Amino acid sequence: MMRVPATADPSLGETVDSGAPPALAAAGITVRFGGLTALSDVSLEVAPRQITGLVGPNGAGKSTLLGVFSGLVRPNSGRVWLRGEDVTAASPRSRAARGLARTFQQPELFLGLTVREHLVLAHRARREPARMWRDMFDPRSLFRPSKIEKERVDGLLELVRLTRVAKVPVAALPLGIARLVDVGRALASDPSVLLLDEPLSGVDMKASENLLRVFEQVVVQADDPLSLIIVEHDVAAVLALSHAVVVLDFGERIAVGTPEEIRNDPAVRTAYLGDSEPLARTSTATASLAPPVTDVGQQA
Repeated sequence: MMRVPATADPSLGETVDSGAPPALAAAGITVRFGGLTALSDVSLEVAPRQITGLVGPNGAGKSTLLGVFSGLVRPNSGRVWLRGEDVTAASPRSRAARGLARTFQQPELFLGLTVREHLVLAHRARREPARMWRDMFDPRSLFRPSKIEKERVDGLLELVRLTRVAKVPVAALPLGIARLVDVGRALASDPSVLLLDEPLSGVDMKASENLLRVFEQVVVQADDPLSLIIVEHDVAAVLALSHAVVVLDFGERIAVGTPEEIRNDPAVRTAYLGDSEPLARTSTATASLAPPVTDVGQQA
């Protein structure tokens, strides 16, 4: 089994524990669709308990890279590691079992189920798959949780700020709350890495602020190290939230660094603004957001 070194590329971010491998790492990722090169020799590392922003103009290759991480897109060349284990050839299901979870741009929810029922199903899918399938055909089974299961689901509801709507069918929820349900469902599988694909898209300022604060909070409060990778068009929101930022343009990695370094990087300014001013520090979603969490013991 090939394993990535704990410090494969120091420029891509240091791990919290220097003896531990990165939560997620990729090296030399190239993806071609026919004659189009979507990604060209892209490498990055994500440290444990780190929020990494993945940004770039439209068509930069961000969603393709998330697909490579999750196993939905097979690269023409390059390798992917999850907590030091080479998962390049692993299926999406296998990667999920190893601790990788993902949300999509549009939450795929069961409209007739409540918020709590979604989290119960997700909790069982990882621990009791046979019962989870029985629940799908016998909804009465959903109302018989064990004490441990109830405590776990209650904790998740509180963590993602959904306690007050726990009994509400998801069909009655606005998009911002539905995205939180999707995040809670992903967290129910106890991932070590969570991929977030444009979670702020289509939601208003209040919902965006709520989502960003939840993302900070879940990294801080997770019992085991949890890392987030967020793809988002609101660059200012990503810069306010992230510990490290990776910038793609035309399928290539053109910059990596802290939010402050990315704001002032000439290549990034050229890609976004035609070599104009440094990137904005705030957006409507981040005007009141606290700086990124740097102490894993600090409360969000």
